[in-house]
Amino acid sequence: MTSSNARFDLAVDLARRAGDLLRPGLGRASVEHKSPLELVTEFDRASEHLIIEGVASAFPADGVLAEEGGARPGEAWRWIIDPLDGTTNFAHGIPHFAVSIAGEERGVIEFGVVYDPMRDELFTARRGEGAFLNDSRQRVSATDTLADSLLVTGFPYDLDRNPENNLNLYARLAMQSRGVRRLGSAALDLAYVAAARFDGYWELRLSPWDLAAGLLLVTEAEGVVTRVDGRPDPLRMPASVAASNGRIHTALLEALR
Repeated sequence: MTSSNARFDLAVDLARRAGDLLRPGLGRASVEHKSPLELVTEFDRASEHLIIEGVASAFPADGVLAEEGGARPGEAWRWIIDPLDGTTNFAHGIPHFAVSIAGEERGVIEFGVVYDPMRDELFTARRGEGAFLNDSRQRVSATDTLADSLLVTGFPYDLDRNPENNLNLYARLAMQSRGVRRLGSAALDLAYVAAARFDGYWELRLSPWDLAAGLLLVTEAEGVVTRVDGRPDPLRMPASVAASNGRIHTALLEALR
């Protein structure tokens, strides 16, 4: 077994175990505030601890970048972890959240795992090997026009004082598409583009752990990902992303300009 395969298998196991830990806490967590509108719970921290400890035990030389402060330098490999993407949903008892784990070797994302524990949906991708939902190969939608597209987006926590709050773009795309949803989990938004549930997604001012696994899901499902302005490298800070089935990508970018 190659080192990449071993890490991928571990990521799947850790995502499922973290999901088992999170599931009973839905709507029952004690809420703290990282900022006035950005929440964190004891379940975010427990999930992150489980994943980081699992990585450290199996691959002690690997680096880690995780949302709740778990970070350490590594050699060739780095794990990019969101232990609970969709904390606000989780805290309010809304069953739409995920665990997101990506593995990066020398700056290249080699695998991505997004696990929805409430639906037992495991989205996975390995570079060059396709995207899967559980055991089923996934491909992006065949929608040809922006007008026929169902899109999804998200908003920053500080939208009341952030000039890049996405509200103007939301209004524009709502008028030019079949509809725009806001579900509250960037990892699942991207997974749903890969699974052809959405035709496109965009969001501004994200962090690498929000995107890393999902970006590979979309590209391995034969979709396209760029920054919102059309440039490459969505993970470059401040991270932004436009992801689509490819067919509508030019029209999506034009609407976002």
